[in-house]
Amino acid sequence: MYPTVWLMQLAKKTKFIKRERKIKPDIIFWSLALGFCDRSQRTIAGFKRLYEKEANTSLSDSSWYDRFTPEFAEFLHKCVIHGIEELEKEPGRKLSEKLRKFKDILIQDSTIIRLHDSLANTFPATRARKIAAGVKVGVMISAIANGPKTVALYSENTAEIKTLRIGPWIKDRILLVDLGFYKTQLFARVEGNGGYFVSRIRKNMDPFIVSIESGILEKKREEFIGKRVSELTKQLSGKDLDAVVKIAFKRRAYKGKQRKYEMHVRLVATYNCTEEKYHIYITNIQKDVLDVNDIAKLYGARWEIELLFKELKSGYALDEIDTKNVQIIKAFIWTSILTLIVSRRLHNFVKNSLVDAEKKVRYTQLLWSKIFTSNVLDLLKLLLKNCEVKRVSETLMRVYISQGLDPHVNKKRFRAQWVE
Repeated sequence: MYPTVWLMQLAKKTKFIKRERKIKPDIIFWSLALGFCDRSQRTIAGFKRLYEKEANTSLSDSSWYDRFTPEFAEFLHKCVIHGIEELEKEPGRKLSEKLRKFKDILIQDSTIIRLHDSLANTFPATRARKIAAGVKVGVMISAIANGPKTVALYSENTAEIKTLRIGPWIKDRILLVDLGFYKTQLFARVEGNGGYFVSRIRKNMDPFIVSIESGILEKKREEFIGKRVSELTKQLSGKDLDAVVKIAFKRRAYKGKQRKYEMHVRLVATYNCTEEKYHIYITNIQKDVLDVNDIAKLYGARWEIELLFKELKSGYALDEIDTKNVQIIKAFIWTSILTLIVSRRLHNFVKNSLVDAEKKVRYTQLLWSKIFTSNVLDLLKLLLKNCEVKRVSETLMRVYISQGLDPHVNKKRFRAQWVE
């Protein structure tokens, strides 16, 4: 996935490494990507100690800290992009028989990482009563690849809709839309590019009914045509609804004029007994492909991206970034994503090695992240062995001598005046 030669070439291309000395791209890459799971190493000094230990070398503090540059952040960013591409290539999960006409199911969402207040101008927060800073990590995940498809960084006050750009890539794919991205123009662009969408409907949206497929008696359907959906749901008495509605929207102004458009979409409603209310969805997937309950269950798959964020934060500590240095912040975020990518690659490898299909579904992501984290340093040793890093007893002694020395030269020590 990340060959040594490829890492070396990328390091030179991004100008992270200009000439090879003590810092080796492959070793620093694996030390960060896998060492990030170890919470005891989650500082620049901690990563330096880990690198010295695993690379069998010693570094001055300045030579290590000076490596966290914009070029290094870009190097890690390119590694993330490469990892996503590699995940898409390998055999992943397969969609069910009902979804065989679609290429993938995509879920877009974002999570916020709180930063030091001094970074408020660089990463302004949203609706903060006091000076605050935060970075928004926008992620799109793929059901087929079992991992991220795109990852991007924004300031916290960036609107959700601006983190999602629809294009030809959406063709024959289903996008599960969060309410934060709800916009009729978005649905129109998805359909215009040959894609499909499923979204919950906003509370303030009450579209007009065009036709009714199921939910009420056929002889009563005609009287609800042209009326609001809210008027119909009152008559359903807990039954599922399948109908076609029209939603209006305005496109961008052209030559000073802004035109209104209408779009016909499928609306389905299922009654939730626990909450005692209807859950209403809109989609452009036809009923002969997925029925009302299928649409509701499919939208429930959005929970997978919440699990991914939980894995990133609880397993790989994405939200634990205690620094004011912007380049270190970016490096740590990209490193956390790299940890996830490597973890998902190994997760896929383990699942694909099994013959028993019933056992495969029992390898859940959250449990896997705990197992991966607890064994990650053993994996790091194996990978560095392939990088031809040799460790002997002298290596450990060198680490003790280098890292046991207090870097504060002029610090007064109470015991020094009594004991040699």
